[in-house]
Amino acid sequence: MDELDHTPETMTVDKARDKAGEVSSQILDLIGIKDGKVTEPGPRISPCKEDTEHLFSASHPWSVYGVSEDELTAGFQRLRKSLPGHGWKIVAYGPNKSKAKTLELTADSTKHRFSVNAELWVSNPATGKEPEPKILVHVVSACYRAPKGTKLDQEF
Repeated sequence: MDELDHTPETMTVDKARDKAGEVSSQILDLIGIKDGKVTEPGPRISPCKEDTEHLFSASHPWSVYGVSEDELTAGFQRLRKSLPGHGWKIVAYGPNKSKAKTLELTADSTKHRFSVNAELWVSNPATGKEPEPKILVHVVSACYRAPKGTKLDQEF
């Protein structure tokens, strides 16, 4: 069994989903694109490999789209500049290893056990025109411990 680098906080599945949704809302506010569309659905729950019967994490993948590539680029840069002032530490920033060399950032919350990964999907010289420009965001929590009696296999 793998070991965690923290002692998981006990939290209900619903509260963890709510917390992931709150973090996602903060990220969306920092991106600051008012006219964009945002994908559904909401946060989901996944078992933690360290103890699949008792530990789980909350994650929320979503994207902002439906605006110009310039607006998406400006929103991505607003996010990068705003995160540190809102309790986030940027741990990685720059082109990723994909063929498209997509601009990507990863940040860890200094207040809560959450991380965010964001990718800017816009046209570039390496891959040409992006058919669906967007900012792809993935918010994920550290592992939580489910309250005694919770049947996690019924929550996923």
